[in-house]
Amino acid sequence: MDGEHYFSAQPAGELSLREMTVTLAGSDHRLTTASGIFSPDRIDTGTQVLLANVPHPPPGGNLLDLGCGWGPIALTLALESPRSTVWAVDVNERALDLVRRNAHIMGLDNVNAVRPEDVPDDVRFMTIWSNPPIRVGKEALHSMLRQWLPRLEPGTEAWLVVQKNLGSDSLQRWMDGEFPELTVQREATSKAFRVLRARMRG
Repeated sequence: MDGEHYFSAQPAGELSLREMTVTLAGSDHRLTTASGIFSPDRIDTGTQVLLANVPHPPPGGNLLDLGCGWGPIALTLALESPRSTVWAVDVNERALDLVRRNAHIMGLDNVNAVRPEDVPDDVRFMTIWSNPPIRVGKEALHSMLRQWLPRLEPGTEAWLVVQKNLGSDSLQRWMDGEFPELTVQREATSKAFRVLRARMRG
């Protein structure tokens, strides 16, 4: 793949659907994944670490999964916060289609799987959960975080998981300097990953 799934709207490989059973929000689900996306065969370790360390999501409002892939974070948000609107955002059209398929399989009607430009500009978020695509490079990653982190509602939090050897500590330092409106803390370290919490003042 050479990382193409992180920034290609249409993956080059032929679509090959597959099924797998995963545990989300404490229950097992038989879901669909495919080639040409991030971690198509399992819930990747970083996402597992994130989901093990985040608090229960807010009971309503707009919630964001940034870089959703086939949807484990977005689907967990939707299961745990059924009265919320979950925005599953990715540039990969195949991943977005899988999120829609899986939300339908699970009977979830509160998931919007969309490209970044399809989120209305006036939408603000009660939380952001993300396993961000670090391998797109620092410039693209920073641009992504500049676009989305300021859209947190006052007093709410973003939760990010980043592999230690891929720059979690330098990213935390950059966020500290870049976003004076955010308080950034390391909340957990597990399996070579760090979970960062960024709280919007207010």
